[in-house]
Amino acid sequence: MPNSKLNSDTVVIIPTYNEKENIEAIIRAVFSLEKKFAILVVDDSSPDGTATIVNTLQKEFPNSLFIENRKEKLGLGIAYIHGFRWALKQGFEYIIEMDADFSHDPNDLPRMYDACKKEEADVSVGSRYVNGISVVNWDIKRILLSYFASKYVRFITRIPVNDTTAGFVCYSKKVLETIDLDKIRFVGYAFQIEMKFKAWKHGFIIKEVPVIFTDRILGNSKMSGSIIREAVIGVIQMKLNGLPKK
Repeated sequence: MPNSKLNSDTVVIIPTYNEKENIEAIIRAVFSLEKKFAILVVDDSSPDGTATIVNTLQKEFPNSLFIENRKEKLGLGIAYIHGFRWALKQGFEYIIEMDADFSHDPNDLPRMYDACKKEEADVSVGSRYVNGISVVNWDIKRILLSYFASKYVRFITRIPVNDTTAGFVCYSKKVLETIDLDKIRFVGYAFQIEMKFKAWKHGFIIKEVPVIFTDRILGNSKMSGSIIREAVIGVIQMKLNGLPKK
């Protein structure tokens, strides 16, 4: 049974590391929506005081804003898995991944939720590539790299998703209860690919919701060449291993 103190059936997980410029604004943007969402911030001991800002805001949003503090920076995938386990324990029906930097528009959250709640998808993906390319403030090299990486993943795995590396995703509870989170291998972009692939292999319905992705204005990007390499090499490893086991 869901925790009776919760005021929503859905939690938005926001992993953070040095996001003091964005965290209060993104939290207030989510809480301003007509549809009520809870928020879990998973902070990797940000030295810039991100967690302190969240702790202060918890006094204003005591039953909607939560934080999990981790001792070190271990990777995006591990942060999300930590959040998934927390959300399942609390009894949330829907769990959404979202970045802190406004690259994912909070106004798209209700559409992500509706795709699962009302349109009976098990996973909804905020897709940059379902209707062409919907990316703002990226240079052409980065756009092409991301776009063709997703095409490459789809070609190798045959998964019917256009934006396989998307980090704006809504999972229904049953998906995260079914996937063995202990067997997730990857921590960067390949984590996003692996989660979608395993959901699809289990027979869950994945729906892409068109969104416009806007690159961050404040703070520093976490994008790196090693993250992209993990995605490319990770898919090759999946292929060589016969693709991930359920």
